[in-house]
Amino acid sequence: MNESVPSDATKVELPRAMWRGLLRRCPRCGQGALFKAYLKQVDACAVCDEEYAHIRADDAPPWLTILVVGHIVVPLIFIVDSWLSWPNWLVMVIWPTVTVLLALAVLPRAKGVFIALIWATRAPGSERQ
Repeated sequence: MNESVPSDATKVELPRAMWRGLLRRCPRCGQGALFKAYLKQVDACAVCDEEYAHIRADDAPPWLTILVVGHIVVPLIFIVDSWLSWPNWLVMVIWPTVTVLLALAVLPRAKGVFIALIWATRAPGSERQ
């Protein structure tokens, strides 16, 4: 095991752990991948062996994704609509596409943040003692 890796969650500051989660990296070491697929978290970090299988983020990542995407897309719609006069069919193609693509980009990062938050604080959702 790498000597620079902290021995437990208390040695990683919460903001640093959450930043690593946002980058979809192990909150403990910052090197290993947090996901093995789009939203499927790893059972344990390949670098530091920290266990993540017991952590459940549940509905928090979709909630944060909706909050973030909504606060980006809605003002953008109003700004673009005030500058340009697009036909309705184009508006009905562009904005749903932008919304879905942005949501797909934000969702795994939001899940990484919540996994890191639950891990670092040992909050409910983590069965570890």
